[in-house]
Amino acid sequence: MKMTSNGGLAIFDTFKTGTNLTGEAGRQRSIIAILAGKTGPAERTRTGIAKKMAGEQKTPWKNIYSGIFRDMDEILLPMGIVEENGRLALKRGPKALQEKGIPYYHLTRKGMVAALAIPETENRAELLADFFADAEPEEKEHEGVLTDLAEACPGFTYLIFETYVKAFCEGQIDELVPFDPAKISGIHDEFLRIQREMLEGFLSLPKQDRDKAVKFLKMITG
Repeated sequence: MKMTSNGGLAIFDTFKTGTNLTGEAGRQRSIIAILAGKTGPAERTRTGIAKKMAGEQKTPWKNIYSGIFRDMDEILLPMGIVEENGRLALKRGPKALQEKGIPYYHLTRKGMVAALAIPETENRAELLADFFADAEPEEKEHEGVLTDLAEACPGFTYLIFETYVKAFCEGQIDELVPFDPAKISGIHDEFLRIQREMLEGFLSLPKQDRDKAVKFLKMITG
């Protein structure tokens, strides 16, 4: 298994024998994607998250609860990917628990960056807007271009976030926020380099040749 070097964020970890995600990677992705959605407090408790995941996996929620508890308490909360967002009052159960309530969670700005990097997040365009709504001054300069790119070529835009977060998971970037895409300039990513070469080359073509190039690309990509 590919090991993380940042304290445990494992959303890109795969088995040595192939490209399949590990169980931990899949579980952490699911937690992050669920919290990225517009769900109510009950769905954002540990139990609510477990029931949501169990429904998707068609398995009893109690079978996966311990893994979710461990990922939340030992990794995602200490790393600041998620944080407590409030307490849900209980009408039943132990008195002490009724008084304290059950915690529910949401993504921090770090968590939003992680969510933008994974395809399991269904509302990435909306999440991108939410992220920049509370941006640091140094992040604001990237808002316009990334918002425009997300509309024109979302696959490329979220590949930037994927490369950025993957670099963090591998210890090549110290922190996820403030979001600074310039940090990945020193990381050799062949696919991003090819994308840049293609864009620059495409823009240098006369319009007639650009139309031919688009037609050709449509032919080979279906």
